[in-house]
Amino acid sequence: MADRGASALSLPDDWPAHPDPILALNHLGTFDWDLDKGLFHMDAQAHEVFDLLPGEFDGRPESLVGRVPQHEAARLDALVAQVIKEGGENYGAYFRIRCRDGNPRWTHTQGYIRRDETGRPRRVVGIVRDATEELADSASRGMRAAQEQAFRQQTNIVQVVSAALAHARTVQDVIDVLKDTHGIRRLGAASFVMALVEANRIRLVAEAPPGSFVPATQVNRIDEPYPMSEVVRTLRPRFVETPEEFAEEYPLLWSQITHLRVASAAYLPLIAQARPIGVMGLLYNDRCGFSDEERGVLVALGGSIAQSLQRAMFYEQQKDLAQGLQQAMLPRTIPDVPGADIAVRYRSAALGRDIGGDWYDVIPLPGGRVGAVIGDVQGHDTHAAAVMGQLRIVLRAYAAEGHTPAAVMARASVFLHELDTDRFATCLYAEADLSTGVVQVVRAGHIDPLVRGAGGCRRLQAQGGLPLGLSAEFGELEYPVTTLELDSGDTLVLCTDGLVEEPGADLDDGMRALADQVCAGPGDVDELADRLIQPAEERGGDDDVALLLLCRRMPDTGRSCGRLQQHVAAGDPEALAHARHLIRSAVRAWDAGERADEIELAADELMTNVLVHTEGAAIVTLRSLAGRLRIEVEDSSSALPRRREAGEDGVSGRGLLLVELLADAWGVEARGSGKAVWCEFLLGEG
Repeated sequence: MADRGASALSLPDDWPAHPDPILALNHLGTFDWDLDKGLFHMDAQAHEVFDLLPGEFDGRPESLVGRVPQHEAARLDALVAQVIKEGGENYGAYFRIRCRDGNPRWTHTQGYIRRDETGRPRRVVGIVRDATEELADSASRGMRAAQEQAFRQQTNIVQVVSAALAHARTVQDVIDVLKDTHGIRRLGAASFVMALVEANRIRLVAEAPPGSFVPATQVNRIDEPYPMSEVVRTLRPRFVETPEEFAEEYPLLWSQITHLRVASAAYLPLIAQARPIGVMGLLYNDRCGFSDEERGVLVALGGSIAQSLQRAMFYEQQKDLAQGLQQAMLPRTIPDVPGADIAVRYRSAALGRDIGGDWYDVIPLPGGRVGAVIGDVQGHDTHAAAVMGQLRIVLRAYAAEGHTPAAVMARASVFLHELDTDRFATCLYAEADLSTGVVQVVRAGHIDPLVRGAGGCRRLQAQGGLPLGLSAEFGELEYPVTTLELDSGDTLVLCTDGLVEEPGADLDDGMRALADQVCAGPGDVDELADRLIQPAEERGGDDDVALLLLCRRMPDTGRSCGRLQQHVAAGDPEALAHARHLIRSAVRAWDAGERADEIELAADELMTNVLVHTEGAAIVTLRSLAGRLRIEVEDSSSALPRRREAGEDGVSGRGLLLVELLADAWGVEARGSGKAVWCEFLLGEG
């Protein structure tokens, strides 16, 4: 008789199972249901019971949908099907219909199943009658009990929905709770729509199931003749109890939603702090009218939804503000650095304004060098982001001024200590000479970097100092420097702990897992960065994640490149002579041309200075680079060399003066517990 997807209505146990014989004479009609042809014939009295005028019914059971609600029709269909399946001969049931004026009417039907000689059911004949008066007295107590039970169920649904909304952080979370079939649909609504108020307009943001709204009403003005607009204007709920009322009050909307078969509707204003922030509509197919209790439940539901929606909107505003501040503190772009492929990634925390102070930076430096910074300010709030921005700026400034990596870190610690804040920060600064591949790493309480090379990926166990701010407070500003070399194609991986730390997991396990991912990842740094950040994005989490990858690329210059390194022990003349011989051979092999003698002399002077003035060993490194040759002599003394003017009769003091005159550039770099004096020679094309 109707859509079999609706659920049957349970009747109270104390309602009569058989009609009173006297009352049965009132408004009694007959019907004949031809199962083969699917036709349902009724007499004039039966038409009156269904409140049908002559000619309104065409004999098809589905045409009664305007009178028999879906769930009632489905219950009757299920009852008849069960009796037929079990071989029964008759059935009886009470059910409600919807009269012409929209009011419900209780009716009773009794049918007899007629079968042919094979036992196949062919017809159902029976009676249908008005049972309103019959049930008025005998069922009043049961009806009240049923209403009370339904009220309790609806109240429980409001409590369940409110509990679920308490965990909603975003507007979409609120929508998802309302669209859940265990939420609003349990209140009996066939569908719902929700809209937000934005600048004197109402914008639809949710519907369930799909197709529950009219496309023309996606965005409406508040002064338009729609129920949602009226609710926003008046701040009062609107209950539309019958289709006729809907058509009369809102003809423009009604003409567009007739396909939804709406029998009644409830539109609830979502009010927060005395102003409307949205509106929700519940549409019903199988009910007319709302009791005072039901209206109260729905209004309470609207209040709960409004509070959750306000929290979600405030959360999103705070999150946007915090993320905007955080993004403003980070570099807008990463500069192109000759000799390196660089990729950065950043994922903000999942908590509203509780953002962290993670940051990264790439600092181009003179002489083919580049600084890479990764850091994390203590805390998860806008203050942490503000401190992060200031630290990033001063680190960049100190590095650009030409300070050594250890000095950059020490100065940044003093700066943070002198700020009006109680925050500290972990940080790692790596300064890479892309022409030679030498990288100096300084670590201030931060996790170690990873290095991926031809032999796999390894964790660089870099000796570190206290976090920035704390080292200045405790007077421990000596930051050790760890030196490594990157060959062409090697990749340096810097990250914050949000990438490797998970609740209940060991940090070392996280570092090993990251090393495995880096080792198995693609060679392209952008693709590798995407691969590494993906797990953090999928699992979310309450901590920010910053990631920086630097891959050294040897430029294609057409000139052969090489590297020579030799250890020269103190007091060992043979070692010094052997080093001179190797340098001479390398310079000739690398086609230094007319500058070969100058290069050999400068290298000899630098080695001699170490052996004479430091009383320790020297490590000499010679590199053939793109268009130039570099000499580095490293020792364990922290004393810096001084260029002195030798007297007329002096036999020493001319070493650095000669280096300065011969080389195109020279300088001193801190190297862990010592230093390195270097010089460079520009080479011709031939």
